[in-house]
Amino acid sequence: MSSKLARPLALCVVLTMPALFLRLSGAHLAASLSLVTFGAAVVAASFLLAWAAEAARIDISGPLAIAILAVIAVLPEYAVDLYFAYTAGHDPGYVQYAAANMTGSNRLLLGLGWPVVVITSLWMASRRSGRSFRPGVRELVLQSQYRMELGFLLIASIVGFVIPLSGEINLILGFGLLGFFAFYLWKASRAETTEPDLVGAAARIGDLPARGRRLLVTGMFVLAAAVIMASAEPFANSLISTGTQLGISKFLLVQWVAPLASESPEFIVAILFALHGKGSDAIGTLISSKVNQWTLLVGSLPLAYLAGGGKTALPLDPRQVEEFLLTAAQALLGVAALLTLRFPRWLAFTLLGLFAVQYAVPGQAGRYILAAVYGAVALAALVRNRRDIWPALTVPFRSAAAENREEPEISAPERVHAGVE
Repeated sequence: MSSKLARPLALCVVLTMPALFLRLSGAHLAASLSLVTFGAAVVAASFLLAWAAEAARIDISGPLAIAILAVIAVLPEYAVDLYFAYTAGHDPGYVQYAAANMTGSNRLLLGLGWPVVVITSLWMASRRSGRSFRPGVRELVLQSQYRMELGFLLIASIVGFVIPLSGEINLILGFGLLGFFAFYLWKASRAETTEPDLVGAAARIGDLPARGRRLLVTGMFVLAAAVIMASAEPFANSLISTGTQLGISKFLLVQWVAPLASESPEFIVAILFALHGKGSDAIGTLISSKVNQWTLLVGSLPLAYLAGGGKTALPLDPRQVEEFLLTAAQALLGVAALLTLRFPRWLAFTLLGLFAVQYAVPGQAGRYILAAVYGAVALAALVRNRRDIWPALTVPFRSAAAENREEPEISAPERVHAGVE
């Protein structure tokens, strides 16, 4: 292994060691020190994830690599959410936190993560084209492989409205969502493997002999997953403790601050992709994360609740019904606007603006008004892109050959202009 590869890998491994030692030894630090220690471990694990995911595309299909990356990257959120859901099974006071963490992390991912990654991608594309940001690149064109992810997300987003309408997440819905996620992974595994364009550490990993490369990539995935799982709970708890000391509401900490911590690995991975000129993969990673949040994560919550001593359905109070409705409406807008596989700059700023507005209009009335705004814009996007609705709904169930026959080609000038090439 060359020193150019060994040094960054060694640095990331070293940064993860203090967090693993604290978890294995049971030692405790002050909240601020714990925040720094586990935060550094999460960031280091995120770099390992990004490099491993890029290099893994040499051996497995791009969509499956992105799906695996997305699952591992959101492990902190899973750990925190399932911890709250499990505890809620024997402590009803925690029910609101399980739902709050899930809705907060979902809205954070789409309202902040998607726009920031797209704006970064467009900025990098403008720099490569030698233009300033304002008159330069105006939209990001997604690779055709992400049409499948959008199809799964559209179906999951529509099903998501069942939750606020019923006021609970029951086991039947949970098993259905888990089965849908398994189907998603199966479809991703059947996609064609293409030759990836690797840069930096991922390129050096890709240059290794096949056996050594596969062992290293597997080891990086395992180590990153272990570090993220070990760091998630103490990272979130130390963040909440630090915020509480500053007088911030615990509910707001659970809904917004803890998800900001648990979402950080996938944000970092996506930003790294964007900075390397892989804008389509960057937003594709976050779309895949959104798919598994609405399927694997939501489907797991009633199981964790039951395992913790609860009943066969995780109940929602009126506040959580509003939060789920707002979250589902936001998700529908995101996928409706992307049905054409184009993410324009105006959409990024619109999602970012609507995400910020929710803090200016708190309360029940504010949440319902904002949900109505999301719904109205989503409806307008669906009307505008109505020809793409049926293909998106059916693409998860079509064969790869049928997809290739129906997939329109994107011209080279459009791809370059969008920063895809």
